[in-house]
Amino acid sequence: MEELDTKTRRPFFTPLLVRYARAQWHRASDFVFPPTCPGCGRMNASHGALCQECWQDISFIERPYCEVLGTPFEHDLGAGFLSAEAIADPPVFDRLRSVCTFDGTARKLVHGLKYRDRTELAPMMAKWMARAGGEVLAECDLIIPVPLHTWRLLSRRFNQSAELARALAEITGKPLAANAVRRKKSTAQQIGLGKAQRENNMRGAFEVTVQGKTELFGKRIVLVDDVYTTGATVSAVTRVMKRAGAADVTVLTFAMAIARPGAGII
Repeated sequence: MEELDTKTRRPFFTPLLVRYARAQWHRASDFVFPPTCPGCGRMNASHGALCQECWQDISFIERPYCEVLGTPFEHDLGAGFLSAEAIADPPVFDRLRSVCTFDGTARKLVHGLKYRDRTELAPMMAKWMARAGGEVLAECDLIIPVPLHTWRLLSRRFNQSAELARALAEITGKPLAANAVRRKKSTAQQIGLGKAQRENNMRGAFEVTVQGKTELFGKRIVLVDDVYTTGATVSAVTRVMKRAGAADVTVLTFAMAIARPGAGII
């Protein structure tokens, strides 16, 4: 007969049996649905992890980088150094942080989440975003995703930015204010538009909700999106949040599109 814990009156070995049952379940699940690399689809050692080739294909953004725009520098120019772009055309948000550049495997992950309903990628991507935004996430008061218009949300069935923001909130323990800002105008797709066209497309697209006016005032915000391209979308969201009294806005994205000679805007 199994010995009982005199305080709880439960068998001592029950936790061991539960762990054993879970381990067996995971083994059976891996046999039916073997782990594959999210980047290339090849067999992998574990779920939710990239294979070595895909990992090496990601261009992570590490210091040194511009303290405002987060764009990487080839050489360390000293603490607090800003890029020429940040000096000449300061953004409305306070700073930008991104995990990696938007190419190769990173592009596949973003497109998999955004267009192929692979919401299981969000927790893995959010872990990397938590590392990239470590300091600002530790100091922020709220996490807010870039909202989708209702019609776009109905057609896509989910908001990829909200999936990333939700996973970030779970990792960091920071409050998620998913309904503080809403997209009141259904805008055209941004793909293929230049910077000025994107800014015009986003004009008047967002507003702070009644609930958001209370939530945002005096708060330090981390605004979450999947990709930073020209900044038109996050800038439009930042403007309405700052008009509502937000004290500080950091944009945190998984990837950043860095212009190269001869490359167009994605």
